[in-house]
Amino acid sequence: MTYHPQPQAGEATPWAFPAPQRGELPNGLTVLRCHRPGQQVVAVEINLDAPLDAEPAGLEGVSTIMARAFSEGTDKHTAEEFTAELERCGATLDAHADHPGVRVSLEVPASRLAKALGLLADALRAPAFPDGEIERLVRNRLDEIPHELANPARRAAIALSAELFPADSRMSRPRQGTEKSVEGVDAAAVRAFYEAHVRPATATAVVVGDFTGIDLDAALADSLGAWTGSAAEPRPVPPITADDTGRVVIVDRPGAVQTQVLLGRIGADRHDRVWPAQVLGTYCLGGTLTSRLDRVLREEKGYTYGVRAFGQVLRSAPDGTGASMLAVSGSVDTASTGPALDDLWNVLRTLAAEGLTDAERDVAVQNLVGVAPLKYETAAAVAGTLADQVEQHLPDDFQARLYERLAETGTVEATAAAVNAFPVDRLVTVLVGDAAQIAEPVRALGIGDVTVITG
Repeated sequence: MTYHPQPQAGEATPWAFPAPQRGELPNGLTVLRCHRPGQQVVAVEINLDAPLDAEPAGLEGVSTIMARAFSEGTDKHTAEEFTAELERCGATLDAHADHPGVRVSLEVPASRLAKALGLLADALRAPAFPDGEIERLVRNRLDEIPHELANPARRAAIALSAELFPADSRMSRPRQGTEKSVEGVDAAAVRAFYEAHVRPATATAVVVGDFTGIDLDAALADSLGAWTGSAAEPRPVPPITADDTGRVVIVDRPGAVQTQVLLGRIGADRHDRVWPAQVLGTYCLGGTLTSRLDRVLREEKGYTYGVRAFGQVLRSAPDGTGASMLAVSGSVDTASTGPALDDLWNVLRTLAAEGLTDAERDVAVQNLVGVAPLKYETAAAVAGTLADQVEQHLPDDFQARLYERLAETGTVEATAAAVNAFPVDRLVTVLVGDAAQIAEPVRALGIGDVTVITG
């Protein structure tokens, strides 16, 4: 039998996060473009300065309904016609609302980019917001809420936000609104929110893909360039405050066979110099199956299928202020709730007393930096990260420099950041489970006052 010679590895190609080109259309729309040869599916992200804290009191959820209604018809097309036109382009259009604002996402084959940009521009420029479609979207959202409340992970997240943030803060309430607030949303409220906050002068478009043979300037000018709107007055950004006094809240689910665990607090966002070390330390603590929390709670004790530690930016401001949610999340069987929490706290105490090892730090750097070329293989991944940077008022080269800073971060610095992120006496713990079985074992741990709530 004849064997072909074994292929030899070639020389590694240096990689860096793509650098965008920044410009502005005559209507004030900021544009970031990034040519990625070979990426025949172009990704477009539109950032709209319509944050959740701008929603009228009592109408929380109106931005979510507006975002979903962008694809429900324009001054040129009914909802059905608009959907059919998108399908003819082979395009997908999605939108969602979060604390920083509304994000509209488009993916389309490069050969049909100009047509799809025209549809996107129509949706932003002249959305129809028909009464019947808004009513349907409101009903759909109301149907979703009971399912979210029944989901232990979602219920824990809602309870943690309500505990951490003051009652008058928008961050204390569900992102997509409550049943009472969504019931009050109608087409008039959606139109009013749109008129107040959606305009090209405060929006940014990120376009990533292979532009070979495409006159992108002309395509943008003929579509998003035709979108008009008034200039906007600077809107004050309310400060983020939170109470992370160590305490435990149990959301009672009688008969539950598992306990959903979520503990957290707020910490530094990406503007802070500690961010790279915080990312690295958090990853060592609970970023993957080989991290310390999983090694103890999953591999050694068998309490869980997995526990994750993470940091998620909540909102940033132009002056560099902002905050992220630092959290640990997982689930354990009901009988193991007390022992699992005890071991979790012991992991945190050991981390503070002994620190991370050089081996843990090295593996984390290899994973975080080494996976980057694969993570950003698609145009959508690059566009999403660039849009995040815009949303968080970060420089365009932030992600590229982040990998350099991660590689330079030492074990001691990563340890200090992780310990500061998860201090054992400053964590709000939410447990969704059977209070009758877990309340007393949790009280015996002494990790904070225990409150039981229903619903």
